[in-house]
Amino acid sequence: MDSADHNAARGAAFKFPADGLQQLYSVSFLALLGNHLLKRGFFIIMAAQALSSLADNALFIAAIALIQQLNGPDWMAPMMKWWFAAAYVLLAAFVGAFSDSFPKGWVMFLTNAIKVSGCLMMFSYALYGLSQGGQVLLVCVAYGLVGIGAAAYSPAKYGIVTEMLPPLDLVKGNSWIEGLTVLSIIMGTLLGGVLVSPAVSGWLLSHPLINRLVETPAEVAILVIALIYAAAAICNLMIPATHIQYPVQQKNPIKLIRSFAGYVRILWKDKLGQISLAVTTLFWGAGATLQLIVIEWGRSQLGYRLDQASVLMGVTAIGTVAGSIFASRVPLRSALGVLPLGVVMGLTVLLMPFVQASWTITIFGATLPWAAYVLLIVIGLTSGYFVVPMNALLQHRGHVLLSAGHSIAVQNFNEQLNILLMVAIYTLMLWLKLQIGIVIAIFGILVAALMLLIIYWSRLNVRHDPALLDEIGKEGHGSAL
Repeated sequence: MDSADHNAARGAAFKFPADGLQQLYSVSFLALLGNHLLKRGFFIIMAAQALSSLADNALFIAAIALIQQLNGPDWMAPMMKWWFAAAYVLLAAFVGAFSDSFPKGWVMFLTNAIKVSGCLMMFSYALYGLSQGGQVLLVCVAYGLVGIGAAAYSPAKYGIVTEMLPPLDLVKGNSWIEGLTVLSIIMGTLLGGVLVSPAVSGWLLSHPLINRLVETPAEVAILVIALIYAAAAICNLMIPATHIQYPVQQKNPIKLIRSFAGYVRILWKDKLGQISLAVTTLFWGAGATLQLIVIEWGRSQLGYRLDQASVLMGVTAIGTVAGSIFASRVPLRSALGVLPLGVVMGLTVLLMPFVQASWTITIFGATLPWAAYVLLIVIGLTSGYFVVPMNALLQHRGHVLLSAGHSIAVQNFNEQLNILLMVAIYTLMLWLKLQIGIVIAIFGILVAALMLLIIYWSRLNVRHDPALLDEIGKEGHGSAL
């Protein structure tokens, strides 16, 4: 039996009370320190993940700016996201075995190098003599290459956490990883918007050293992002080995696919694994689609440019950061209790079409759309609070039943498959020219309804097997292999 991988994260910028946020991080810090989690290797993992995620999210904004520069169609942005997710699905049967065959730090370095290659391909879009349409297609292909690197990076990134931490500390560890991931999404999304904004791109392009290499805001953004990927790669090389040895991994592609299908069945048949897998699958599909919805919502309803809409994407993650920090206090055995917040998130999304561009407030001379910010923060808060415990529960069950790399590969496969489905539906709705209010209504109702169904499913499992919750937190490794 052998295979594959897992992704993370979502967007924002924020005005959360500094003292409150510091307090929350201090509580989480002391709890982790007391459990000896914050050793040097864990800090390096967090830094590498933060930089890589920062670059991934900034690159998405830069790629959209480049497509707009080339007069590409509106539906090309969700298509980029679709191909990025497709890499996870197509490679799912292989990247887990790859991740478990080598030290995780080395795997993360190599896959970051693939991301840099995609970034450089996008940067050199005008060097191949392609037509404008061909250049747009090349940008999409380059972002897909970054997706390949991300797909192979993910099982190593999450797998090393399960190797370093005991099961009952996974919620705290995930809280830090997810919190920093979301924080890097905030900063990455904002960085992408800032880099393509007229003021900052104009200032960068005024420097002789830079304007010899690049000519447009999108190009200068991609150049800076490539340097961030390089910094992440340096951190990858500093990650210490955990000295955990896995059995020799299968190399035959057909056997890998068959084994991976077996892993998928194992996690879906497990009464705890199936619930957490269903929730995280829905969450990441919804998160990727919501990111695109917020861009279009900002453009069509609030009249924002891309760099301004990227701030809205960033604001969504404020709540996600806060929610993930609050979630660090949730015991692993209580993970299923956070499920109703998924319903709340879906219903809150339904309020987006009612927000008016004129609902603003002026703070220190800056005019801010307070209603949009508050709504997006609440959406992020509920999503961050319920996904971290569910992610930890899924990783725990996957580690007990399978292995670090293979369980995350199954998680990634399902989550990215749902991203493919939901982003494809969103792209179709854009192609059909549906109003963004209708798109948002469909999205919010769908998420709330599916979460209600998952809650009923979870209660049914516990009713049929009252001892099920006693399985949470038990030690084990690869027991189903």
